[in-house]
Amino acid sequence: MLLRLAYLGVTNVFALLRLLPVSSRDKDAEILALRHQLLVLQRQLGPDRAQFTPADRALLAALLHRLPRNVLKRLRLVVRPDTVLRWHRDMLARRHACRSRPRRPGRPRSVRSVRALVLRLVLRIPGGGIAGYTASCWCSG
Repeated sequence: MLLRLAYLGVTNVFALLRLLPVSSRDKDAEILALRHQLLVLQRQLGPDRAQFTPADRALLAALLHRLPRNVLKRLRLVVRPDTVLRWHRDMLARRHACRSRPRRPGRPRSVRSVRALVLRLVLRIPGGGIAGYTASCWCSG
């Protein structure tokens, strides 16, 4: 997914660079043609939903999340504006979850000095503590 997202980002940058020398009138004509094509595709699709890959979702969410909701509602999109905003929230939640995940799962290892102290105390107790169980646990860890 990350490779696909990078590919989409690079192709969009080149598309933006291609639009720099184009006049505003030509850009408006292209936008109208793209909107018309989108209407035709939505009409053909009917009640079915369009399928987006995770990379497509991430790119759309990154491009559109800064726009106010009223501007998003005026845009001709395949999905509802609330869906784009949900995709952005999900993307941020996954990013936060990845960063906050502990590097090593499970209980952290005990310090060697503490382990040695416990072993010394267990060995002083007659019978080896609780039937020798404590010493065997600390020795294996």
